[in-house]
Amino acid sequence: MNEEYDVIVLGTGLTECILSGIMSVKGLKVLHMDRNSYYGGESASITPLEDLYKRFNIPGNPPDSMGKGRDWNVDLVPKFLMANGQLVRMLLITQVTRYLDFKVVEGSFVYKGGKIYKVPSTETEALASSLMGLFEKRRFKKFLSFVANFDENDPKTMEGVDPKATAMRDIYQKFNLGQEVMDFTGHSLALYRTDDYLDQPCIHAINRIKLYSESLSRYGKSPYLYPLYGLGELPQGFARLSAIFGGTYMLNKPIEEIVMENGKVVGVKSEGEVAKCKQLICDPSYFMDRTKKVGQVIRAICILNHPIANTGDVNSCQIIIPQNQVNRKHDIYVCMISFAHNVAVKGKYIAIASTTVETKDPEKEIKPALDLLEPFDQKFVSISDLYEPTDWGTESQVFISRSYDATTHFETTCDDIKDIYRRMTGSDFDFAEMERKKQDIFGETE
Repeated sequence: MNEEYDVIVLGTGLTECILSGIMSVKGLKVLHMDRNSYYGGESASITPLEDLYKRFNIPGNPPDSMGKGRDWNVDLVPKFLMANGQLVRMLLITQVTRYLDFKVVEGSFVYKGGKIYKVPSTETEALASSLMGLFEKRRFKKFLSFVANFDENDPKTMEGVDPKATAMRDIYQKFNLGQEVMDFTGHSLALYRTDDYLDQPCIHAINRIKLYSESLSRYGKSPYLYPLYGLGELPQGFARLSAIFGGTYMLNKPIEEIVMENGKVVGVKSEGEVAKCKQLICDPSYFMDRTKKVGQVIRAICILNHPIANTGDVNSCQIIIPQNQVNRKHDIYVCMISFAHNVAVKGKYIAIASTTVETKDPEKEIKPALDLLEPFDQKFVSISDLYEPTDWGTESQVFISRSYDATTHFETTCDDIKDIYRRMTGSDFDFAEMERKKQDIFGETE
């Protein structure tokens, strides 16, 4: 322990493990510690099932109908990976994919008027969808074609739109699209959580819709991927990457003090010893007095013995309930996975409903989602505080990650990783540079 490191990382959430891997690949000396005995932190997958019952203070053991506890891996924070998104790119470049197997999520649905519908994301699906009337379908088809062809470097594709000055609201008006089409486009394709995006430059929403379409075209059923054995496999994969490049890991390490001198981090004290460092990465729980609470997320983990109704009996899916459909400011999400992903025993499904808390009765806020899932064998409800750093690390060299939000994909997590990387190194995260560093050490064949 009494050594000097370039970077010490506290916490084994996905954000911390990816940054640990990246810094190790860059050739820095990394020490990674966690007070817990397991990987994943807030984003862990809990196994066996008995541990989940204990975590949520549910008395007794799981019933026999739940099978062996070891056959369960239950995510605390439900997320999918966009097939063409930033996390998949990080996984491919770092070759962490060698340690993981993925399945395509079988369906993406949107809630309208109390019912769920498949999200139309191609021109063909748009024409067949019962979400819209005939004339609206034609207008939506033209809109999708416009988005697919839009290139901010080619004025001919823009149809007079200024990507940085024209608001997204104006684009919808240009194609004469109604409120409900705006709802499912903004929330189920562009995956915005609120309607704030409508008055922002349209290029952001256009790029997000393109990401959805490109991710969808990779595999066809939906734009989402999910790792076998649960999301807890992701931080472990990046931990292996860090170890290959010389990173040192210590689980079950109590953190007694983060040692500061003249306002700057110089080390971490654990079990009476101090490991010195130049920079520190940690999750909010390790440095609460340099964070602020910015909201709460409610999540309800529901164990079902049936697929969700009206989804075509798929083994996995996402359902988005746009906020306007239920008179809210934030969307409600449902992620469902099952025994097909080695996270539950045969015939069982895990559906997790989540949203950003807006009232003093959070469980009532997710009722529209829970109504879609009933009946359930068991339900585990958690309300988590969301934190973001108040110290950006410029002086202190302490870099604190953000809490995991209510979104059901990892794009915001990847944005946080790139933001911390920029503040630590003074330069933007470069996927190509990462690839070159891997080749320098492993060669082309690895």
